[in-house]
Amino acid sequence: MSAPRERLAAVIALLACGGTLGCGTPSPDLFVMKRAGTVPGARLELLVSDQTVRCNDGDARNLTSVQILEARDIKRDLLDVQDGLVDVPKAPPAQFFTFAVTTEKGTLRYSDTAQRPPVLPRLSRFTRRVAIDTCGLRR
Repeated sequence: MSAPRERLAAVIALLACGGTLGCGTPSPDLFVMKRAGTVPGARLELLVSDQTVRCNDGDARNLTSVQILEARDIKRDLLDVQDGLVDVPKAPPAQFFTFAVTTEKGTLRYSDTAQRPPVLPRLSRFTRRVAIDTCGLRR
């Protein structure tokens, strides 16, 4: 085979390989949020990936750019908490909801009365907004 043909074959092989590596690769999971509580519709499980969310084992739904950035920030702050870099003061018992958020560092449990560190109420708001706005749930 001539050199130009060999180069063309190599370029085609590289493009074909690159196409399969980049296309169809699922985005990484950021965290899983499980919510329970005493009110109707409290039970919720969100699998938050870098671009999508699955609500209660449903189909993946796209997150908005703002939601993706917020989820990434939340995960970064959660890892600081899970690494022990940020204290989690004891909160009063839950009023309506309990939460369990899981990352690669483990599971962090907290109630709806937890106000510190700031990532916890932020995560609770994010969960509620995604459940309502993206998943179409009541809560």
